[in-house]
Amino acid sequence: MKASRLLWIVAALLMACVVVFFIIRAAYRRPYREEVAASGIPPALVYAVMKAESGFREDALSHAGAVGLMQVKPATAEFICARRGVVFAAERLQEGGYNVRVGCMYLAYLLERFPHKETALAAYNAGEGRVRQWLADEALSEDGNVLKAIPYPETRTYVKKVLKFEKFYEFFYG
Repeated sequence: MKASRLLWIVAALLMACVVVFFIIRAAYRRPYREEVAASGIPPALVYAVMKAESGFREDALSHAGAVGLMQVKPATAEFICARRGVVFAAERLQEGGYNVRVGCMYLAYLLERFPHKETALAAYNAGEGRVRQWLADEALSEDGNVLKAIPYPETRTYVKKVLKFEKFYEFFYG
């Protein structure tokens, strides 16, 4: 094979890799960087939750009544705002920046209550009370702090998805 032909093949492969990199990176967006940075939570984790919860749709609304990018229920938002001394505005939950701030406050709260990340993520999905019940069950937790099994398939899948997305964010953005 001629050297020039090999050079063209290598250049084409490199160009394809660059294109694929940017396509994948576009799928792993990072909106509301200021709000995410201000949260004190690793950005890769916040963006992973956002991607898993709403696919970055600000107008997302779940069948359970969760709203916005981070899929926060109004009652949960009211609770965390009161706890953090922040004015709660239900009408603003579909505003991206406000939703991200509230969602990050709630995620930070859960990470404080459940230092094991997977357990905190399970609580974000299934609820703090339900996760406390699971932690009290010796079949699901040996020490009352870490879940060795998540009984809800939806929550189990959610936690795995968020952790996978987090790895992608760490890879693409450091």
